[in-house]
Amino acid sequence: MSFVSYSTLTKTLGVCSALLVCHINANAANLSWPKVNTALKPDPAIEQQLDAMLAGMTIEQKVAQLIQPEIGYLSVAQMRKYGFGSYLNGGNTAPYGQKQADAKTWLKYADEMYAAAIDSSEDGSSIPTIWGTDAMHGHSNVYGATLFPHNIGLGAARDADLIHRIGQATAKEVAATGIEWMFAPTVAVVRDDRWGRTYESFSEHPDIVASYAAPMVTGVQGEVGDTFLTDYRRIATAKHFVGDGGTQNGIDRGDTVTTEQELRDIHAAGYYTAIAAGVQSVMASFNSWNGKRVHGDRYLLTEVLKQQMGFDGFVISDWNAHKFVDGCDLEQCAAAFNAGVDVMMVPEHFEAFYHNTLQQVKDGVISAARLDDAVRRFLRAKIRWGVFSRGKPSSRPESANPQWFNAPEHRELAREAVRKSLVLLKNNDNLLPLSPKSKVLIAGDGADNIAKQAGGWSVSWQGTDNTNADFPNATSIYAGLRQQIEAAGGSAELSADGQYRNKPDVAIVVIGEEPYAEWFGDIQQLEYQHGNKRDLALLKRLKQQNIPVVTVFLSGRPLWVNKELNTSDAFVAAWLPGSEGQGVADVLLTDKDGAIQHDFHGKLSFSWPKFDDQYLLNVGQAQYEPLFAYGYGLTYADKTELAPLSEATRAQPVQDAAGQTPLFVRNLAEGMLWALSDNSAALKSFNTPSAVSADGHSITMQSVNLAYQEDGRKFVWQGADNSASASLIYAGAQPVPQDIRSKSLQLSIRLDSSNMQNELKIAAICQQQSCLRTVSLKPVLQNMAAGKWYNIALPLHCEGEAGPVNLVQEAVRFTAAQPFSLAVADIALVNTVASSTILLECAQ
Repeated sequence: MSFVSYSTLTKTLGVCSALLVCHINANAANLSWPKVNTALKPDPAIEQQLDAMLAGMTIEQKVAQLIQPEIGYLSVAQMRKYGFGSYLNGGNTAPYGQKQADAKTWLKYADEMYAAAIDSSEDGSSIPTIWGTDAMHGHSNVYGATLFPHNIGLGAARDADLIHRIGQATAKEVAATGIEWMFAPTVAVVRDDRWGRTYESFSEHPDIVASYAAPMVTGVQGEVGDTFLTDYRRIATAKHFVGDGGTQNGIDRGDTVTTEQELRDIHAAGYYTAIAAGVQSVMASFNSWNGKRVHGDRYLLTEVLKQQMGFDGFVISDWNAHKFVDGCDLEQCAAAFNAGVDVMMVPEHFEAFYHNTLQQVKDGVISAARLDDAVRRFLRAKIRWGVFSRGKPSSRPESANPQWFNAPEHRELAREAVRKSLVLLKNNDNLLPLSPKSKVLIAGDGADNIAKQAGGWSVSWQGTDNTNADFPNATSIYAGLRQQIEAAGGSAELSADGQYRNKPDVAIVVIGEEPYAEWFGDIQQLEYQHGNKRDLALLKRLKQQNIPVVTVFLSGRPLWVNKELNTSDAFVAAWLPGSEGQGVADVLLTDKDGAIQHDFHGKLSFSWPKFDDQYLLNVGQAQYEPLFAYGYGLTYADKTELAPLSEATRAQPVQDAAGQTPLFVRNLAEGMLWALSDNSAALKSFNTPSAVSADGHSITMQSVNLAYQEDGRKFVWQGADNSASASLIYAGAQPVPQDIRSKSLQLSIRLDSSNMQNELKIAAICQQQSCLRTVSLKPVLQNMAAGKWYNIALPLHCEGEAGPVNLVQEAVRFTAAQPFSLAVADIALVNTVASSTILLECAQ
């Protein structure tokens, strides 16, 4: 394996790493970005082939190559009609809607889409399509796949060769399902750990990110040369260009306010080595840079990435990210194309987007030259991969290796990665390693919880709806410990709440964050379980009984855990280890003869906070005062005793200056749930993206997209029960806020049916059948176009309309005469109603 190391690159090109002192003018006019694409040379034969293809393609065929629908919305017939150049599956989507579809089913679906794409009967094109999938930590969306530790754990391993081997293993499992393209690796450099995607980053330090990007790319794609994009190797994607890990306050998809020098030297670190290694795809970032959306920033995407850095692959957009570019919406975005995005990820609105883009090309809004450049870049990568010569997915040589999927050697590799990723933060009195001959209590709700140890992007997008049954080939931390303990003659008792039959010699308590992905994981407080210290209470109960406690902490980021550290004799940062929980046992336990099996290897790739308000804590910064510094990690040879830590808190509650109380804005607010009701049962609550009423038919709920992935919910009334309702409820009844009558309930709605004859009622702030307001939406809906989003608001001050409401159970309730279909999003209580909002005034 050969690649350009970041340390070599920085010395050669004069680029600064985070810890080097540099004297470079940061003004854009004087700042240069290094040209790094030196290993992968243009192939004259491919360029001639591209010339001939472009000359023979219609505008319609070219535009279709650049649009990427999602399989939850795309049909085989639509692929046959348009011949889209690619398609994807989102984090919550599997073939035919089967979450637990096996590898053969994924391969069957790939064959169907391939056949539709090369069918020229409707679109005149026989260019094969390719399938893109996230494969965030292994082939992680697929039921039964090997799940490696998330990137934050791999960063602690400090092992580039391990990363290369994980790239190879993941590519083989992806190949076994017929998929050609991976949206990985993530090469973000995280600066604020409150960001919900922190665990997708290898490190806060650009050196680690850069040293890992190339071996992951070469593991997935092969080395530039004889093995490049051959056999099982897939197209890789470096993402998200650029600055995704630097947003203010760690807000996902927010604004990265920084100098261009810091953008180049810190946030772009992984792209230098990824491009040098021949990465074929770069995903543009959702965030803004100093107020301007990167998807619409021609300077960054074209002048920097393609021209200065020499990237000759293609730029793919993120999920509906074009919507946020000035002048764009979900159905059109010439500005992103013109800025340098080549392939547009348009999950749901792809037909309208296709027709609008086609017209923009014909009108000259998108030039013929820009269109040809984008198509050339995308087809170049497809040709390099061999899409015209490999045939349908199931006929390819690599597809004849179903044994690659969850192969024993991949599981062993993942187990090795778990061992190497664990970081020992505390080991007072050298409690660890433990004898497997002991009586061991294994406690905590993470002990036998594979969903929790896997985290987000595991079978489902958020990972919150998973159970152990969704991981048929995986091993929980408890199962791994039990196997070794019982084999050595010890005893292992599982008890999530810490209760036991026989007093143990020691307790291993597995606790940590619940699964999340993207903005669902954004937090405002660094304190673990801020406001609800149930795990701390568990640790204290065990300590009060003089039971030594080993805490295994599952998390996607460092958190302020001083209280939990004080109540633990030993404390292990296990990150999100994935499917092979037995890797934890390999390090915590000796063998039956008392010999160390595997010592702790991991070193912190993220600084650990000493105080609960250290939101920006990165090695090299001024006033660097961590609890555990970057690079910290004990081994069994260390005799370090951690003194009691201060438990004083300093963080101040975050105030919403706009006076908005989000209820469902991008995701459910804390303490909120969806609920469906029908004649057969009372409210049935959910926090999942899809659901059905208790009778199984009266009303269904599914996720849809307004601006973000799954930031809306669609309700379909389809039974005979005219009292069926959909509600956004509080997990427990709440006192009605004293200032509620000064607010309005504001939300976005989309009518998904042109049938305006049926009734739809909306009620706000309800206690059983009494609500502050109940309004018929029928007059409003008659002026709405189906399929379009509108903002509406209900003022809550109306006299004479309110029933007796002392406790609020439902924030908003929708009741429809059936059949009916309605989508909702962005539900909030607001002091000031947004402009362009339909105001449902009080009755006269």
